Order: sequence, then C-alpha cells, then structure tokens
Amino acid sequence: MHYKLPGAVIPVLFIITCTISFLSCVEERLDISIIPKPQSIELKKGWFVINSQTRILYNKGDMETANYLQKQLKTDVDISLEVKELNNPKGTDNCIWILKAPELKNQLGEEGYYLQIDKSGIKISAATSTGIFYGIQSLRQLLPINKKEKTENQLTIPCLSIKDKPRFSWRAFMLDEARHYKGMEVVKNLLDQMALHKMNVFHWHLTDDQGWRIEIKKYPNLTEIGSKRADTQIGGWDSDQYSGQPHEGFYTQDQIREIVQYATERHIIILPEIEMPGHTSAAIASYPWLGVTGNKIEVSIRFGKHYDIFNVADPKVEEFLRDVLFEVMELFPSKFIHIGGDEVKYDQWKSSEQIQKFMKKVGLKTPADLQIYFTNKMSAFIESQGRRMMGWNDILGGHVLHAYHSDADTKVSQDLAQNVIIHFWKGDLKLAEEAILRGYDIVNSYHVFTYLDYTYKDIPLDKAYDFDPIPEGMDSTLHSKVLGMSCQMWGEWIPTVESMEHQVYPRLSAFSEVSWTKKSSKDFINFTRRLEVMQERWDILGISYARILTIN
Repeated sequence: MHYKLPGAVIPVLFIITCTISFLSCVEERLDISIIPKPQSIELKKGWFVINSQTRILYNKGDMETANYLQKQLKTDVDISLEVKELNNPKGTDNCIWILKAPELKNQLGEEGYYLQIDKSGIKISAATSTGIFYGIQSLRQLLPINKKEKTENQLTIPCLSIKDKPRFSWRAFMLDEARHYKGMEVVKNLLDQMALHKMNVFHWHLTDDQGWRIEIKKYPNLTEIGSKRADTQIGGWDSDQYSGQPHEGFYTQDQIREIVQYATERHIIILPEIEMPGHTSAAIASYPWLGVTGNKIEVSIRFGKHYDIFNVADPKVEEFLRDVLFEVMELFPSKFIHIGGDEVKYDQWKSSEQIQKFMKKVGLKTPADLQIYFTNKMSAFIESQGRRMMGWNDILGGHVLHAYHSDADTKVSQDLAQNVIIHFWKGDLKLAEEAILRGYDIVNSYHVFTYLDYTYKDIPLDKAYDFDPIPEGMDSTLHSKVLGMSCQMWGEWIPTVESMEHQVYPRLSAFSEVSWTKKSSKDFINFTRRLEVMQERWDILGISYARILTIN
C-alpha cells in the first residue's frame, strides 16, 4: 500500500533528514579526528568557542604543561591565549582548565585523562602531568587543522566528554640511524608525531656495522672513524651496486641532551641501543683490538650481517663497554638500556684459540652459552647503575632463529639474567610465551607485522592495524607480562627523509592505535576515516606519507 505525503511534510522530512545527516557527520568528523581512538566519547549538545579572551588555567605544579598547550595552540591554529595559575575553578567561564587530580589514578592510571567540553569551557583532568598531556593531544586533534578555518580569531569545538587510557604502557617507535644518519630536526619532528599519537618510547638504534652515531668522550675514534663510511650499498640486499658517495654523521653529547630534553617535554623516554656483541664493525674499525682477530677493518659499506664481533674474552673489551655504557647512561635518564644482541655470527668465536680457552676456563660449552655469559655481565653492570637491560630475543639462546646457526651452537645451559626485558622480533610466537613462562617481561615487535622497512605489499596498512601484541591463545594470566609493542624503522634503504617518511606514515598511526586502543574498540574502516584528517595535517606539515590506505 502506498501513501502520498502532503507537500508541506516533505520539507519537514528533508530538514529532519539533513539534521540527522549533519549530526552523523559531526560525530564521524569527531571520531575521525582522534588517533588513537579514545576509550569512550560521548557527544553532547552545543559548542564551545575559543577566542582571544579564552584563558588557560592550571593548578599548582602544571605551569610547564599549560605553557606547552599555549605554544601548541599558537603553532597549530595561530591563536594566543593567556596562561594563569588558579587553584579554584569555580566561576571560571571561557577557559581551558588543566587540573591534576592524583585521586583519579584508580580510574585512569598513570596516563589516562578526562576531556570535558561544554558551552562554558574545556576541562582536562588526570592523575598525572602525562595524562593531562595526552588530553591535550586529543584536544589538538579536535581543533580545525587549517588556520584558514578560523573565523574572526575564534575556533568552534563541539561539546563532548572523553574518558581515555592506554591498553599498553610500552608504545614504541624505533629509528635506526646507524645505517643512515638523519639529524636533530628530523628526530624532533618524529618525536612531535609520536607525542600527537600518544606514543611514549623512542627506541634509538645508534650503533651498528655501518656507523657509530653517538659521541663517547673517552673513545673519540668511535665518531672520528666509526661515524664515516666510504660508500653505501644501494638496490637491495643482494645488489652489487653502490651510491659512490661517502656517508657520515653523529650526535654530539650536547645535541643528545637537547633531544632528550625535547622528548621529556613530550613525555617520551628515549631508549638508547648500543649493539653488542655483534653488529659491531664500526666500533671495531675504530679500535681494532675490540675484535676477535685484532685485524684492521673498514666501516662496512654493505648491509646485512657481518662476521666481525667483539672479543668478549678480553677484559679490555669488557672495560670498553662499561665505559661506553656509563657515558650513555649519563646522557639518557631512561630506566632501560638496549644492548641489541641479535644476529651474532659465531664463526670468529669458534675459530679463535683465545675464545675457546676462555670458554673452557669458565665452563661454557656453546657459543650461545658464551653470549648469555657475556650478556649477563652487561646486565649486572647496567643494574648496578639502577637501570634495566633489554635485548632482542636472540639473547635467550636455545633456538635456531637464523639459517647460519646450528642446533649444536644454539644449545644453552646458562640462564639469562631474570630482570632482562625480552624484545621479541623473530621466531615462533610460542617463544614469546615461553619467555613469559620463564618469568621475563616482553615487548612484542614480531617482524612480519611491525618492520617499517618492509614494503606496503608485505605489511599493508590493514595488516599493521590488525597486529595484536598479545599472541593469540596466550593464557590471560600472562597478559600483564606483555608490556606493549614497538614498530621498527630499520635504516638500510631510507637514505632520504622522504623515503623514511613514506615507510613510517601512515603505519605509525595504525601502530599507535594497536598499542593504545582496547582491542574491542578497534575498527579498521573507522580508523581509515579518521586517518583522512590526520593526512590533512601531514599535508600541511609537508610530511611525505604513503598516499595509500590499504594494499591487498
């Protein structure tokens, strides 16, 4: 049966339909504009207008956070607001109120926040300054991206209520600069994007076979020689082509202090990685006595795995590493120090008479046992300085992870120090659960999901987004031992900033949501809508992201 509607009803229905559509768009736009997706968002009626009379108010102890917000509003949307300390928020309209409330810790933890916007103002509250900082990042993403969208020096923002906290405490991005040095401004820009995405660990891979990028005062050759290579392999792993250009660069200790401070202001810890006992050709080129053979070598111009490794039977080498780590720990306040430990080729140890005598003396049967013995010494030193060691899961031994290792070489009778954090990257995922059952905390960086040097065909955006740091089927009683995840930008094939940014973005956004947003709230289609707005932001900043959402 069909009915003919009166003509007067049609405009009413049209208005209702348009209103519903408009509200839906507002909600979608709001949802789009925040990455990673908050735990909960409740839209409310009305709007708050930020204008030149709006003030930023803070209670005692949060002046730095308030000043950061003031600076970001000027940078993001070109509006200047007064900052003022005020301990009683009652009767304060037209303000952005920053309120640290330690009693919220039970509800929000160390990093959660409330963001409440009504017609009278904005309130960001959290148990800690870190939580308030993350509330500010969500607020920034709700504001118009383009300064031209501002009308008469004011900004309109919808009323809403957000409650938010992260799924994991470890939300990391790694940059390898040993292969290609990028420089301080590039690192700062990455830190800015990490902060916007609520990522909190910058894993800095500073040494490897192809370069040593950190000044060590006691050993100047590490940068005088080790930071320079004569040429660079191009064209892929098996290529015999080279750029024909030298490559060099390193960070002075003053520059590192500046970057550490910059990261600290963004509530990001920097995790320095100093590779040992393998991936050490640049160090050995600087001081040949560090190597097993003692022979003079060059900083490697070719990528891949190399045979030259530290002579861990020589007390001078151990002293060198303690000296280096001591200077590293003076520069980086992080509670964690990464020693790498991956892809160690044992050939030189096996053929060295000195190494074999040493192993017999201390009762070690296999090269993997020797690596654990050495790693435990480094761990003990790091712990003596009030820090905690981290290493790739190769340091556990006991399993063949690489084709160049044999079962006999990887068998172990030694136990790795219990306080070490295992950075899982390779092997059967059951190895991660096995490490947890042995009592270790892990960070999951399973390479088939998280390696940013892999192409978008190998790791398309939807695959990155679907990564779960907790291996499927793991008993729920073990979940707390998974600290979180990290995505890795290995540097072999990213000689330019543009090539690096293409590999990092937009997958960084996906990984931020993997590590922050609860699993039940994730939705890839919804994520891609929000990503469109993030890409508008990158366009304005001139970031050379991959202009792609997914590749099947």
